[in-house]
Amino acid sequence: MTSLMIAALGLLMVATAFLSGLFGMAGGLILIGVLLALMPLPTAMVLHAITQMASNGWRALLWRAHIRWRPVANYLVGCAVALALWSLTRYVPDKPMALLMLGATPFMARLLPANIKPDPDRLWQGTVYGTICMGLMLMTGVSGPLLDTFFLGGDFGRREKVATKAMCQLVSHFTKLIYFGGIIDQAASLDPVLAGVAIAASMLGTTLARRILEAMTDQQFMAWSNRLITTIACYYIAYGGWLMVRTPVLAAFDKGGLQ
Repeated sequence: MTSLMIAALGLLMVATAFLSGLFGMAGGLILIGVLLALMPLPTAMVLHAITQMASNGWRALLWRAHIRWRPVANYLVGCAVALALWSLTRYVPDKPMALLMLGATPFMARLLPANIKPDPDRLWQGTVYGTICMGLMLMTGVSGPLLDTFFLGGDFGRREKVATKAMCQLVSHFTKLIYFGGIIDQAASLDPVLAGVAIAASMLGTTLARRILEAMTDQQFMAWSNRLITTIACYYIAYGGWLMVRTPVLAAFDKGGLQ
């Protein structure tokens, strides 16, 4: 990868880490979509994992006083279950399917009945959520929108939600790194320079977001999160759908037109 491309990706990572520092997930949604467009899926997943581990790890450190550790431990059990199950098949999704699922993820979370409010302090609920979210993470690269619903019954303020979610995401992305970097048959490797840029950029973007998050109200936080994530999700559904139909459509035209 050229120096110019590494620099461009570094700037993108600063911007996406800034968004994630504010809203907890939007930046990661944007970044994985760009990486999937530029790289093979396993490589994109590994780079995204390193970037998001740095971003979420730094965010968790900055907000460490607000982390609630019991939900994190419960969620960790579910991640371990999901990794064990996926390791049996070593499945790797193709790009169109990953993008479609990526776009559908926020809407899947919103389809949950309003009366479902899981208790993140209960082990079995944390295990179920961790298993489902980790499976989604290995399919699409992200699980933030669904993970948000994990905190509905726990009386979390925006600081506690961002901090505890950051710790859960750190665990998830580390598990994703293990899977795509070491378990699957076509395990990916990564340029150490690019990895270093990703870590530094993620920490910088997260730090820049802290003051703005402090100034936001809970109402502003929710309103802007929903608008931004809905826009991004709709784009990925359209893009993934186009990639899925593009090959047969082009093949049909090559044969003289659609039949």
